[in-house]
Amino acid sequence: MGASHGAAGADAGRPAPPPGEARLSRPPVSRLVDAVFGGLKIAMVAFLALMVVLVFGNVVLRYGFNRGITISEEMSRMLFVWLTFISAIVAMRERAHLGMDTLVRRLPPAGKKVCYVASHALILVACLLFLQGSWEQTLISYRVGAIAPVTGMSMTLFYGTGVLFSVCAVALTSVELVRLMAGRLRDDELVSVREALEVAPDSAASGGDGEARRDATTGGSDPGTDHRR
Repeated sequence: MGASHGAAGADAGRPAPPPGEARLSRPPVSRLVDAVFGGLKIAMVAFLALMVVLVFGNVVLRYGFNRGITISEEMSRMLFVWLTFISAIVAMRERAHLGMDTLVRRLPPAGKKVCYVASHALILVACLLFLQGSWEQTLISYRVGAIAPVTGMSMTLFYGTGVLFSVCAVALTSVELVRLMAGRLRDDELVSVREALEVAPDSAASGGDGEARRDATTGGSDPGTDHRR
């Protein structure tokens, strides 16, 4: 009994591993997925920066020098479409899509699971329909050789964004359903949308940890904190 308590005390007093070691301890597949989504975020930043340069530079050149960037409009439109769909993929993984969760949050765990399965089933149907339409349109533009009139870029790049988004959305939704069936989803993960003014889950968790540390330090005797509560 004493040995077990001693071991538990040693584990409790052991410092947490640094974030880098925690990431390295994750499975290779998880690290690969993290790297892919990190690349998508970098692409989002690059697309947005390039859009700003093209649009703002075109305005300055037109009004200041009576010149312009010929490809500005088409490139900006293409970048905006890619930015939109890539952002939607990243937001789906991070559960950052906006939605109304007023009812779902008040349901018991069983009700949340029913709503979770129903909503994800509808998402799968919608994404599969979107995939079918995007794939057909991409094939049509490829077969006829459709190109943008100014830049000469193939329009398959334009319609291909729908294919990329649909495939990623179907994969992410399917993984979430598998996690639910395997019992690996926490209760707080059963709400897959976020209110507009809601604090991100990671921020809320870190804030809760900070408050717990403050209570442990002050003994929970802060009158201002008690008054606010």
